[in-house]
Amino acid sequence: MTDSPTTVDGPREETAVKTEAKTAAEATEAAAAGEAAAADETAAADIVLHKFEEFALPKPILRAIDDLGFEQCTPIQSAALPSSLADYDVTGQAQTGTGKTAAFLLTILTRLWEEPEAETLPLGTPRALVLAPTRELALQIESDALELAKYMDIGVLAVVGGMDFQKQLDRIEAKPLHLLVGTPGRLLDFVNRRKIKLGGVEILVIDEADRMLDMGFIPDVRRIVYQTPHKRKRQTLFFSATFNDDVMRLASSWTLEPEHVAITPETVATDTVEQSFWLVSADRKAPLLAEFLDKQRPARALVFTNRRDQCHQLQKFLSRKEIRSEVLAGDVPQKKRLSTLSRFKDGSIPYVVATDVAGRGIHVDGITHVINFDLPEDPEDYVHRIGRTGRAGADGKSISFVSEDDAFNLPAIEEYLGAPVVCKQPDL
Repeated sequence: MTDSPTTVDGPREETAVKTEAKTAAEATEAAAAGEAAAADETAAADIVLHKFEEFALPKPILRAIDDLGFEQCTPIQSAALPSSLADYDVTGQAQTGTGKTAAFLLTILTRLWEEPEAETLPLGTPRALVLAPTRELALQIESDALELAKYMDIGVLAVVGGMDFQKQLDRIEAKPLHLLVGTPGRLLDFVNRRKIKLGGVEILVIDEADRMLDMGFIPDVRRIVYQTPHKRKRQTLFFSATFNDDVMRLASSWTLEPEHVAITPETVATDTVEQSFWLVSADRKAPLLAEFLDKQRPARALVFTNRRDQCHQLQKFLSRKEIRSEVLAGDVPQKKRLSTLSRFKDGSIPYVVATDVAGRGIHVDGITHVINFDLPEDPEDYVHRIGRTGRAGADGKSISFVSEDDAFNLPAIEEYLGAPVVCKQPDL
């Protein structure tokens, strides 16, 4: 095989330590990581965008990338791949929609291709493990991996809660498993039953670490990480939308001298998404939304509300106006949520009304519009919302309805974006 960046020696050491340090030294490392993160954020806007062929990726992967129509890397891919392909640990700050999933999948698939196992893997012993906070995200990662590995003979599987345990077990026991994607709870179920063994994991990916923290999954994640080889004997890729002190401590615990790359929320929000803020009274929001969808007919739109009951009320209102839409919220049964996501992805449903919690699991390319029916109280949620459009360098539009109540949330969004928000009358 031809030489590629994967042949560069990384910071691996031969001697493994049985337990990972959890001392005050971690706080010092976290502080240092914070300083490095700040320095890298400053330079993020100046990242040179590479083409995939520049990384000497294996031909089967380049063929799959070509099939998907991708030529140029996104900023997070351009910043992370040189280090990750060279076997270095990476901590990456990036929002959903920046292409981070492809960044770590390309690293994993390249390793699997360049360093094939000498003999058939025992069942249930993956070489790469990706941890994700939600079943929707895990299933999306599995789908992306299958697309990128379509010309490779590797086993890919997602194990998630809310789906048939036995069916997942049957797939584990059917053939060797190279890449495993999982949510913490369901993965631990398989580990505790000794159906999955993580002692052979070569690459560990922790995706949306801040979300894991918010959802209380860190104890489970910690137990899973300790089942894998010591950080000196594995490569770890750690991604999070935000890097506060708690997240940095986790990164310090689980990575070894990582390269830190940061794509700031401001860059994500403003570069590829055209943002509009429309002044409207609270009682006119639903009619305005219906009028906009009826007149403009966006190809694929995602509408966010702040509460579950609003989702259902708004969907019923749109239905009465003969506008097809469905709901994604925490109280919708899992099977129906997955069905809605599938139909939204293939274009059968043009519009989805969602809450922030359910929206975190929406990873669908081709969303042309994001509409904030209500402005979120947390400015980070605003960036997460509009990050569903303008994905991976494509253009997108966001429209936020601003009533008197919503106006109280504007200053925090302006501060977070680092730019003033200009409200105007609706443009239909």
